[in-house]
Amino acid sequence: MTLQQLRYVIEVAEKGTVSSAAKALFISQPSLTNAIRELEKELQINIFMRTNKGVVLSNDGNEFIGYARQIIEQTDLLEDRYIKYKRHKKKFCVSTQHYSFAVNAFVDVIREFGYENYDFTLRETQTYEIIRDLSQLKCQVGVLYLSNDNEKVITKLINENDLEFNELTRAKPHIFISSEHPLADKDVITFEDLKGYPYLEFEQGEYNSFHFSEELYGNMEREKTIKVRDRATLFNLAVGLDGYTVSSGIIDRELNNEKIISKPLKADDEMRIGYIVHKNISISNLAAAYIENLKKYV
Repeated sequence: MTLQQLRYVIEVAEKGTVSSAAKALFISQPSLTNAIRELEKELQINIFMRTNKGVVLSNDGNEFIGYARQIIEQTDLLEDRYIKYKRHKKKFCVSTQHYSFAVNAFVDVIREFGYENYDFTLRETQTYEIIRDLSQLKCQVGVLYLSNDNEKVITKLINENDLEFNELTRAKPHIFISSEHPLADKDVITFEDLKGYPYLEFEQGEYNSFHFSEELYGNMEREKTIKVRDRATLFNLAVGLDGYTVSSGIIDRELNNEKIISKPLKADDEMRIGYIVHKNISISNLAAAYIENLKKYV
């Protein structure tokens, strides 16, 4: 088993097809296929299952790739530290709930380091996916929140995957609404005030229980609910339909719709916003810089 084989497996898993991975790796498809088959033979497992659409990780492969990413990540850290003039492409990934401050911190890292060659990823994604991204070492840092409603379930998953949660800040619940919303002039909004207005929330896929909701009080019954996948769509619906979403109240007008405002919600709970990292892996200088920028913004 070689580092090159591990890099091959990771690339195929990320691309979903051998042909796409071979193109990205600048090798022939037969050479890549043979390298993976030799590794599977050595390990006596099937890393991938072949389908008519490409390849997917098997159960053994899903476990194996977590270890593979850990080895490659540590190798890259060693090269960064001791091979000063190595010019491999810098890789860095953040997996986060939909927070503008997480984007701000990401931008600052790129501006600070300014590598000539880099492959950075910012995944605004579903809550369960954030934990999986970190457990499989697809990303180095995850950003999410804990509350009284979700803490037991989310903390259990974090611990089971050898991750740790580090609190950044605590925020009282707010709502995001349009500046032209009928409730825009109120100093504090109540749940009674919100009756009849469309509730906007981020869709969580197959893990769509309130424990994984990005919004506080995701288990409340509401007359009108609209689920979305991205922040721009949510804000456009807030403006166009007088919708609302429950949030931390932290807003960046440069990144978000300028017509969106934040208003305090009369409620007792709070969001404990923080970042997650892997317990047993040293973070890179990029991850450390990102975390420092998160602290600055929140």
